[in-house]
Amino acid sequence: MKHQAAAVKKMLPTRIGALFMEMGTGKSRTAIELGIQRQGRISKIVWFCPVSLKETVRFEILKHTDCSAADVHVFGDKTRAKNLPSCLWHVVGIESMSSSTRVISAVNALIDSRAMVIVDESSYIKGHTAARTERITYIASRARYRLILTGTPISQGVVDLFSQMRFLSPKILGYGSFYSFAANHLEYSEKYPGMIVRSHNTQFLAAKIQPYVYQVTKDECLDLPDKLFETRYFSMTSTQRVWYETVKEEILTECLEDDFTSLSIFRLFTALQQIVCGFLNYRPVRKKAMEHHEFSHDRIATLMDTVTSIPPEEKVIIWAKYIRDVEGITAALSREFGAGSIALYHGELNEAKRAGQVERFRNGARFFVATPSCGGHGLTLNEAHYVIFYNNGFKYAERLQAEDRNHRIGQARKVTYIDIQCLDSIDDRIAQALYNKGSVVEEFKREVEKVKSKKGRLKKLIKSL
Repeated sequence: MKHQAAAVKKMLPTRIGALFMEMGTGKSRTAIELGIQRQGRISKIVWFCPVSLKETVRFEILKHTDCSAADVHVFGDKTRAKNLPSCLWHVVGIESMSSSTRVISAVNALIDSRAMVIVDESSYIKGHTAARTERITYIASRARYRLILTGTPISQGVVDLFSQMRFLSPKILGYGSFYSFAANHLEYSEKYPGMIVRSHNTQFLAAKIQPYVYQVTKDECLDLPDKLFETRYFSMTSTQRVWYETVKEEILTECLEDDFTSLSIFRLFTALQQIVCGFLNYRPVRKKAMEHHEFSHDRIATLMDTVTSIPPEEKVIIWAKYIRDVEGITAALSREFGAGSIALYHGELNEAKRAGQVERFRNGARFFVATPSCGGHGLTLNEAHYVIFYNNGFKYAERLQAEDRNHRIGQARKVTYIDIQCLDSIDDRIAQALYNKGSVVEEFKREVEKVKSKKGRLKKLIKSL
């Protein structure tokens, strides 16, 4: 496509570069083309990506090149430095660079001065102190060509740019350390150490990275069909409401005694969200043991009513945040439509099983039930034109990733997104934060800061949840 050709034209003359291409615009295809056109100058291509996407990357390489399966090596349980195959493409899970000395050793043996290294979903290496960031950056520094790909380069602000640009070259931004970068561009809260309250000199940063970045959005380059949105509502049962108010009061009391931090807010929101989903995994204040509770609820019934309103020939993606949700959804769908109608995709399945489930969905299964934390990156699921969010995460970036699994190149029909939402609950606040393209935890923390010194107003704010 035109925008992909433009990206290749800009990136090809330079040894380092970033494809900041919005989800669904074909950044993987663009990166593959760069690899193809550089074959005479490189020894191998090492493609880092989230573990859950390794098979997807392999599929895309085989789809867009003349390579055979033997030309693409996906790092697995048996990959070691001593048995690396002599092929062009090597696909490595980013997370493995945090935990597996076997993988680290193999990657270290693999990358040489004539290699091309790609980091897909480079937001995974935005943490400047993370072990995987430091290891990938150090080992890849000897490679002649380096490329990063992401649709969300600064999901948390310009602080995310430092490590991604350092991977390409420390000369781009011109700072030898994160601390010198922070001194020039980040302003921290005096009251709360580590909290960034403001960014400075952002135009300077934009000018510095511009020669190395190709950026495009879907609105700029694609004529995709519209997204359509609906919401289906339900209410808590009386038992859920009692637990909801009790847990809210307990965590409020704890926070007033100590301090209301982002962790406290996250704990509060998670507990309240679990309750409106029909369960609670919770450790009461000053108790060591976790408690597990289940409640009757109408979220599943609302989901099933929604599913039955969708034409039976249509495939459906269902996103659910918790494994407990996935289990409940799977049981309900199995009773109504049979177990053969369901493909599952979540973190408790290994890579091979997840890849098999994607094929199962493409080749007959009607429902794709997945967790956004596992399936929200990289997958292309254009077979589905209906998406149900059984519940939502707390960040807009995660929601957008999940939405765009089937709103991307190749989608010819309008996609309908349906939210299942509990009235008068934490769901309302989450929905509003996502509408504002923000993080519900961070938005609420800002509200807390405004009233923190006034306990009466803080209590009123918490009780409004």
